[in-house]
Amino acid sequence: MLSNNKAIRPVMHSDAASLCSLYNYYIEHTVITFEEDTVSLQAMEERIRTITARYPWLVWEDGGEVIGYASTNRWRERPAYRFSVENSLYLRHGFEGQGIGSCLLAALLDKLRQTDLHAVVAAITLPNERSTAVHEKFGFKMTARFNEIGFKQDRWLDVGYWELLL
Repeated sequence: MLSNNKAIRPVMHSDAASLCSLYNYYIEHTVITFEEDTVSLQAMEERIRTITARYPWLVWEDGGEVIGYASTNRWRERPAYRFSVENSLYLRHGFEGQGIGSCLLAALLDKLRQTDLHAVVAAITLPNERSTAVHEKFGFKMTARFNEIGFKQDRWLDVGYWELLL
């Protein structure tokens, strides 16, 4: 249940424990992320430090609780990719379908448009109707599909790539 005390704000180091709880659910129970080992508090703190040094990372806070996040990170390591990022969008399990993801993605894209970045890529494990729908709502177009590119939870998984030019 959402309260009237909600806000989208930049991630803080003090959010690390909440982010671990939120994200580790997806590692342990879904194929949405290809990570297989849960993220420790120390590792999440390092991710926050490293990513926010260059890219935006926003959280949806409701009544003091982090309900979701939208972040970006380097797309690839080669220098020619420096104007491209990959985005991530995660909501605490049970809060899907309330418009939080759309609000977070809209705010993230607004931040990205204020930078020198040119392209945003979303890698989505398929099928994932909610993620594909929210990205397409904001103009992302599917540009690639890799069949059986990942293996998690004893099955082969496809990944689609959506791109948005800022």
